[in-house]
Amino acid sequence: MEKNTLENNKSFKPIFVQDEMSSSYLSYAMSVIVSRALPDVRDGLKPVHRRIIYAMYKGGYDWSKPFRKSARIVGDVIGKYHPHGDQSVYDALVRLVQDFSMSVPLISGQGNFGSIDGDPPAAMRYTETKLGRISKFLTEDLEKNTVNFRSNYDETEKEPEVLPSQYPNILVNGAGGIAVGMATSIPPHNLGEIVDATIAFINNKEITISQLMKHVPGPDFPTGGIIIGKDIIKQGYNKGRGSFKIRGEIELEEKKGGRETLVIKSIPYQVNKSLLIEKIAQLVRDKKIDGIRDLRDESNREGIRVVIELRKSVEPETVRRQLFKLTNIESSFGFNTLAIVNSKPKILNLKEFISEFLKFREETVIKRIKFDLKKAETRAHILIGLATAVENIDETIKIIKNSKDTNIAKKNLLSKKWKIKKSIKMISLIEKKKNISIYQLSVDQVEAILELRLQKLTAFGINEIESEISSLAKSIIEFNKIINSKKALYNLIIDELANIKDKFASPRKTKIIDAVLNYNIEETIQKESVVINITNQGYIKRGPLSSLKSQKRGGKGKSGISTREDDFVVQIFTANTHTPVLFFSTQGLVYKIKAHKIPEGTASSKGKSIFNILPLKSHHSISSIMPLPEDESEWKKLMVIFATSKGNVRKNTLEDFININNSGKIAMKLDQDDKIIGVKICNDDQDILLSTQFGKCIRFKSKKLRLFKGRSSKGIKGLKLNDKDKVISLSILDNSQIDNKVINKDKKIKHAVNRYILSVSENGYGKRSSYLDYRVTNRGGKGIIGIINSPRNGNIASTIVVNDTDEILLSTDKGSIMRCAVKEIRIAGRNTQGVRIKKLSGTEKVVSVIKIEDNIK
Repeated sequence: MEKNTLENNKSFKPIFVQDEMSSSYLSYAMSVIVSRALPDVRDGLKPVHRRIIYAMYKGGYDWSKPFRKSARIVGDVIGKYHPHGDQSVYDALVRLVQDFSMSVPLISGQGNFGSIDGDPPAAMRYTETKLGRISKFLTEDLEKNTVNFRSNYDETEKEPEVLPSQYPNILVNGAGGIAVGMATSIPPHNLGEIVDATIAFINNKEITISQLMKHVPGPDFPTGGIIIGKDIIKQGYNKGRGSFKIRGEIELEEKKGGRETLVIKSIPYQVNKSLLIEKIAQLVRDKKIDGIRDLRDESNREGIRVVIELRKSVEPETVRRQLFKLTNIESSFGFNTLAIVNSKPKILNLKEFISEFLKFREETVIKRIKFDLKKAETRAHILIGLATAVENIDETIKIIKNSKDTNIAKKNLLSKKWKIKKSIKMISLIEKKKNISIYQLSVDQVEAILELRLQKLTAFGINEIESEISSLAKSIIEFNKIINSKKALYNLIIDELANIKDKFASPRKTKIIDAVLNYNIEETIQKESVVINITNQGYIKRGPLSSLKSQKRGGKGKSGISTREDDFVVQIFTANTHTPVLFFSTQGLVYKIKAHKIPEGTASSKGKSIFNILPLKSHHSISSIMPLPEDESEWKKLMVIFATSKGNVRKNTLEDFININNSGKIAMKLDQDDKIIGVKICNDDQDILLSTQFGKCIRFKSKKLRLFKGRSSKGIKGLKLNDKDKVISLSILDNSQIDNKVINKDKKIKHAVNRYILSVSENGYGKRSSYLDYRVTNRGGKGIIGIINSPRNGNIASTIVVNDTDEILLSTDKGSIMRCAVKEIRIAGRNTQGVRIKKLSGTEKVVSVIKIEDNIK
């Protein structure tokens, strides 16, 4: 029954739910956009900010008056104009006070209004506020019908739709807000620059954005900082969208004793300083930023000062780049210049912002001038009536005296035609009537005469009337000139803007530079000497070379890596964190990474599996690691020598290995039972030395080894091996410039050359011999004895080239590392066993000996 009644009732209209939801949500969205989240292009204020300033204006909380409790102001705002939560209104008020949020604060505060460290403001019952001095130029002329008013939420009060701002506040203080489906992000600017750009636009309406940018080079944030990239700013000013980088200023200061410190002098806009410092401290604890020994905040009311003390021998520029890369001391600011224009959201470019403001300013000034003109004309009209009455004072008094009441007196005065002589000049100034001798009063003039005070009848009073009429006449002429002349109107606007600039402009705080931001990750890595080792089972790590101290010959060494029982260190080398490193696998593939990408480990950690760093197959292992020059353009000038365990050698240019992709590249083709044992950089002025595990050596000239093209060859025979022997070391020797005859006459000269071949056995014994003892032969021979592999010595672990000033690192299969000076090792002939270099325990064996190249620059 009820259903039929509803269906037959024509007053009901069916509505689809989706249509109702869409319509309602759209209405809600537009309400948020227009009435809450976005600023008006004319005064640059959101409704809540406008209502706060208007409530303070109406309450008389002017800059020249005493401070008032913030709670009182918040109460006025929510009671009369903004029916929302008191905390949201107070938060909006607080922002208008903060000099680190506003380029020119609109409200002056007394008390705690928060800090750049993110500290919250005190409760509104404790803080006090009043309008800032510049707010006068937002609210002035409100009573002169310059803007439209509307009813408040309960229609008991009137509020302005917009404030008659005298300067482009939307650009000066910027704005940010999130609406429904859209957001705005307008950066603050320098007041003086914006005024200059506005005046330039007034003088030339065809001015381009590039020309405007000569006055406004970019945003000017209250917290300073450095904006990176002028072209990005120009894009934002042209399109209204974009994003640029802003950095805090980090300056280098040198303290006594040569110790260097980095000092943060400013931070990016809206970055929390306290959280920034915590982030830096966390990065230091996590060892993601190296070289910082102390961090403290010395900021005060004079400005930001965060001191970062650096360790000695640390590159300050690298630490600076690490801070930029890993913290929000370098952050992005997005342009999204959305504002309300004619009650609709619109994205504006720089010129449109100024154009819209000027259009609004023209309207408000004309309205103000018309208001002032009408007021002046009304006052002048009254004064003419008073002057006429004073000139005919006797007759005026007689008419009033003989009238029964005020109405009859008013009627008689209106009907009277007054003879004038002195007032003719005043009437001609105001009403532009000439040669008149009779004047008839208006109702307003008669009412003013009836209220005339007797003191006006004195000679001084009459002169005062004449003087005021003369002044009003000049004002009326000027007002009409402004109303009828665009030039005069613009001159007035320019004068008002110049006045604001003189009173409130301040020097620019934010610097603008052009800089390359796409720097390589290596630029954020501290350059330092590191030692890198790899185990037989493929575990690799790096650590600071400074952690290893030199020891006397015969020492026990220091634990350098923790290995499993069936694992041992097979190779150690030194480099710096920026060194490109080539990894050669046992199967002849080559991989390339930078040293800093090798995981850092503690002194006793085993490191990370090489399979987590390089795309090795499960049956592959790394046989040789080759650090290279950082400048890859130099690689073309270098040659590289390959040596295999079967005694083969090959020479290539290093240029063949510049472009190596992530999956690696074939370095050398090998027989199934062969492997690469060494890869070295070499030139034609040097010799090649191959050494075997049985103590045999062969030395031949590099220039006699032909240069191979490509990477697919197996190479040629370098050393003919005995059964079960294999090549273990590849060394590069400089040619001797000493005649062999001189050497034979004076054996001591061998040691004067100061270059040696150091051979170390797996049992920890070794010696160094003059490299002149190793004669040059042709490649492919059986070689000569380099060191005796007796039962005491065991097989040879490594043979390398050293001099007196070098230091070496010995590594054992149990993970022990020893750093030793070469000069501590005895000099002996080739056909000797040598002396103990490292004391081993149990079945421990030496597996690797390398020379320390601690010459990082």
